[in-house]
Amino acid sequence: MTTTTEAPRADTDPHIVLGLVGAPGTAFLLARELADSGLSDELDRRLPGATWRVEVVETRLVKPPATDAAIVNAARRLLLDRGWDVVVCLTDLPLHVHRRPVVAHANPVQNVAIVSVPAFGVVGARQRIREPIVRLLERLIGSHGHSADSHGVRGTPRRLSIQRVRELGTDTASGAFAFTARVLTGNLVLLSGMVAANQPWKLSLRLSRALTGAVAVGVIGLVTSDVWRLSDAYGWWRLAGTALLSIGATAATLIVGADLWEHDAAAAVRKQVLLFNIATVCTVAIGVAALYAVLYLLALLAAFWFVVPQVFTNAVSHPPSLRDYVDLAWFTCSLAMIGGALGAALETEDAVRDAAYVRRSDAQTEKDETAATPSRAAT
Repeated sequence: MTTTTEAPRADTDPHIVLGLVGAPGTAFLLARELADSGLSDELDRRLPGATWRVEVVETRLVKPPATDAAIVNAARRLLLDRGWDVVVCLTDLPLHVHRRPVVAHANPVQNVAIVSVPAFGVVGARQRIREPIVRLLERLIGSHGHSADSHGVRGTPRRLSIQRVRELGTDTASGAFAFTARVLTGNLVLLSGMVAANQPWKLSLRLSRALTGAVAVGVIGLVTSDVWRLSDAYGWWRLAGTALLSIGATAATLIVGADLWEHDAAAAVRKQVLLFNIATVCTVAIGVAALYAVLYLLALLAAFWFVVPQVFTNAVSHPPSLRDYVDLAWFTCSLAMIGGALGAALETEDAVRDAAYVRRSDAQTEKDETAATPSRAAT
């Protein structure tokens, strides 16, 4: 899918075509929002001397895991195929330079810039990603007359010269550069962005068999007198341990059963694979924990409705208190999660991947890469 935006300018101005490439999902939505919100007008103001046109394309350039160089090369090929002058790629993959997380990477020789959307974290990515992209282009195209540090570009850009416009598409520009972040905080922000992109809170709703198994076991357990006696006998530490065990068993079943764990040991992508695996574990764990919380609230309401005090008293030899209902719902929910683990084992690998993982299957990736007949809209 391609969208074109252009601001009207004098015919005497040279033209620069900016390709804005977004990976399917959040990255493409951000790219389209940037183009629709007047990115070409801002570039005219920040880098005057040329008429800017922005074309937005949705495609996944590479199959993950992939090195930064592979992404740059793929973006360069797309630039040449489309006839662009410069390209900025919004990717959902993490970028690193010498083990340091990278917010953005640019190569003036190739006229390519790569922006890692997860590196902007969970909150406010839409508001914070615009300025770094403009600064990247200032550095990439109008680099003469700028000064920069490791976190961004400072200084006022000079008017973009026709000479520099003509350099686009040639190999006369300077070497590559990257905007890095602090190692610890940068990795944490990057990881949070990767997990948020997976929308882990929706995981359980996408797994019908796991959800059905959990609800079935929960209903049976809630009306079973032996479960009442066990919940009455358990202390809080045993109830907490059972809860953690049930959540862990369900998460492990999903990860192992669907083969979500990456095994690529190539040195060039080892750090990226490690982040993928950590993000997968966090995604599944958060999703399963969210399911546990919902099941607990349902079990608590059902306990007050279905567990008759007189029948409960006959089973456990004392009248039920509020603590008894809380403990019963807690224990019943843990049993329900074990049922959810059994249901998860019946889920297909594709279903689990679609529910828990932001990355698409190889078949879908190839479809994205070879998509033809792009649509255009001029504004």
